[in-house]
Amino acid sequence: MNQSNECSASRQTEVGNYDSVGSIETNVADGFTMIAVGDIIASRALTTRNDPGLRAIIDILHGADVTFGNLETNIFDSRCFKGSPQAEYGGAYHVSLPDLGPDLKEMGFNILSYANNHTFDWGAEGMRETCRALDQNRIIYAGVGENLSQARTARFVESPRGRVALVSFASTFTPMSRASDPAGAAPGRPGLNTLRLAKSIVVAPEMLASLRTIRDSLPNYRRGDEEANRVELAGVTYKTGEKAGYSYEAHPGDLANILHSLRQGKQFSDFCIATNHGHEPGNWSQEPADYERMFAHSLIDAGADAYIVHGPHQLRGIEIYKGRPIFYSLGNFIMDDLRTPVGADMYDAYGKDPHADTDAEVTVAEMASGYQTAPGFKDPIFYESIVTSSQYKKNRLVELRLYPIVLGHSKRFANRGIPSLAPPPTGRSILERLQKLSAPFGTEIAIENDVGVIRS
Repeated sequence: MNQSNECSASRQTEVGNYDSVGSIETNVADGFTMIAVGDIIASRALTTRNDPGLRAIIDILHGADVTFGNLETNIFDSRCFKGSPQAEYGGAYHVSLPDLGPDLKEMGFNILSYANNHTFDWGAEGMRETCRALDQNRIIYAGVGENLSQARTARFVESPRGRVALVSFASTFTPMSRASDPAGAAPGRPGLNTLRLAKSIVVAPEMLASLRTIRDSLPNYRRGDEEANRVELAGVTYKTGEKAGYSYEAHPGDLANILHSLRQGKQFSDFCIATNHGHEPGNWSQEPADYERMFAHSLIDAGADAYIVHGPHQLRGIEIYKGRPIFYSLGNFIMDDLRTPVGADMYDAYGKDPHADTDAEVTVAEMASGYQTAPGFKDPIFYESIVTSSQYKKNRLVELRLYPIVLGHSKRFANRGIPSLAPPPTGRSILERLQKLSAPFGTEIAIENDVGVIRS
């Protein structure tokens, strides 16, 4: 080594961390706890209810440094709202009363994702009103903004045991809700941080040959360079594979942006959470989309301390990768879906008459048919979920506790969707199902005193 290199190496040793942004390792104090739940679809304040079942859940939520959920609704007062229901909406017009903001704070939530397919049900005005409600109640949120740079950036919550970053995005979203940055003289566009996915349908080779024959017979088809195992027909891509189904490829630019935001978020924090709102391949599936596992690993490799997926409205498996939890879906946490107003388009979509039918009847019809579900949300599986509690010592995940919950599937419309701890037989059934879903990822879940436990 020459003298200049020796001097350079000596200076790097002396200055230590001053020349470095730090490692991607977890950096929290002993006892740090993250509680994470799935989708929050609430239309009103719930803590004011004399509900011992909900109170037991809230006691769990309060026992953490950071308590996370996905806000899948919009918060505003429809009497003075300046926006309107959009022609393009995320399956339903989700709306909540203004008192939901302080109610979420009372429950214990201090950090939320707000990037999902319902963010723009009421346009940019609905998004802005919701952000205002969260800001007023000092709840940190991520995934949305006045342009893409704001939407993709990490947001932070301070806790006594460490600073926590959140990077949120959605792979299921309405096209008009995708944020963009300014370009030249064109201004940026408000919206959410997205992960675009190119979807293909996987078929047997003989089916692909038939599809190619159909495509070649069309008068507007132009033959060109093509892959032998891929056919595009009427805007749909088909390819061959071992098993029929759906396949996805992440948009390279979106992936690069997410990894960049994640890296920066970790550089400014002690613990970084990445979250995705994705229904793929559909709410009917208990397995994640084919791209998801490799994608999840790339997020952990880039510095995420946890990766949380929400959106499918039912549980999927759990993986521990490099000592960090990956939740492939946490299902529903609250599905108190008393939305009103529902919008004229919803009446039309379900054959209802606003002069004869009610908002509740429209919602019940929509829930029965379901969005990307079969047969709708009538199955009790959509009303069974978990509350997760990840506990850390010496910067390692030492225990992950899974509290099974139920959302009152059998109750009347006005009362269902509110969580309580599952009765022991139902709780065991939920945890046993989660054991099976997690086994392909090499995850072992013990059941101790009606609670699931993962130790590492």
